[in-house]
Amino acid sequence: MSQYQAYEYLSRSAQVMHEGLSLLNDVTSHPANPFSYTWPGKLTTASLETAMRLTRRYDKVGFNINEVTMGDEAFVVNEKVALAKPFCDLIHFKREGKTDSHKVLLVAPLSGHFATLLKGTVEALLPDHEVYITDWADAREVALAEGPFSFDCYVEYLIEFMQFLGEDTHLIAICQPTVQALIATAVMAENKDKATPCSLTLMAGPIDPTQNPTRVNEFAQERPMSWFKNVAIMTVPHGYPGEGRQVYPGFMQLGGFISMNQESHTKKYVNFFHNMLVGDTEDADRFRAFYDEYMAVLDIPAEFYLETIERIFKHNELASGTITYKGNPINFAAIDQTALLTVEGADDDICGLKQTEAAQNICTNIPKNMRKHHVQQGAGHYGIFSGSKFRKHIRPLITEFIHQYDNS
Repeated sequence: MSQYQAYEYLSRSAQVMHEGLSLLNDVTSHPANPFSYTWPGKLTTASLETAMRLTRRYDKVGFNINEVTMGDEAFVVNEKVALAKPFCDLIHFKREGKTDSHKVLLVAPLSGHFATLLKGTVEALLPDHEVYITDWADAREVALAEGPFSFDCYVEYLIEFMQFLGEDTHLIAICQPTVQALIATAVMAENKDKATPCSLTLMAGPIDPTQNPTRVNEFAQERPMSWFKNVAIMTVPHGYPGEGRQVYPGFMQLGGFISMNQESHTKKYVNFFHNMLVGDTEDADRFRAFYDEYMAVLDIPAEFYLETIERIFKHNELASGTITYKGNPINFAAIDQTALLTVEGADDDICGLKQTEAAQNICTNIPKNMRKHHVQQGAGHYGIFSGSKFRKHIRPLITEFIHQYDNS
């Protein structure tokens, strides 16, 4: 039995337990049950729901963005697939009644979580921008006949999406795809492509992972590529459209995320248990919303995962100037008409300070008045693209920067 198959059996067994716990919880917490209002009843309900969350299989949640408020006026938002590819859908959040201006392509990471992790980012951008996002597919759902998905395929997808959106489009990349977004911009600039982004915003990404290495960077450096190939890569089992495809499973990535911040996650679960006991429904609902999304993960194509580890984290090809696209060297000096904004979090424990700022030194021909770097104090990795600091400080900065270099 494969490791992936063993996980599936264990996960499905846990789901059976979850269903049983859910049934008990429905009985003990029902408003018509007087026991639910007692202290022992609240303790039982809190215990059951906590256990339910630990045994549940989490599926992808939707963006569910139905409306955006602009000034005193509300506009309906319709979500639709603008362009479908085997490994990614380009999603458009169309603001009905508004012209298609200030177009933004938001590049979500292909690093374990679904693009819906950026729901808050999309919601914050929508009042001022026409937003498109890369919605990466779960590799176990992509048939083997569709072929592999490599590092260069990712860059190719971004170029195709930018060409589909056309001129006067701005590119925003968060975390891992800052690398591919920078490469795609350079390739398009060198080809004098009219769809080259007007501005490029890179947020919390490993442009140069040798700067202030974090545990993520050290983990990649300490282990040989043979370890990643033999331990991290598994085969999609029978029962999925992608049966036989080599992947880096989402459950392994999630395990890595949690183990790096085990104390923080434990504290959040303890606080959730306490909030359930004292009836703090607002904080409990925020916990549910975050972990419903955080615990939903996707499988990553093996070739893309392995090439990223080797080319970016081990050989540092981008910062060292040895990176290629389809075998050809990348000329970052060709970027001279695209404004560049880099954003980092002072407390980011996944992508250290100066790793993203390194793009400023790589893009030598961008005029100084078309560059900006921002370090957000008090922001960790997720605080760069979600939460109060993003909404209050970073989103307005991005919008102002985009409007400054918008030709639409």
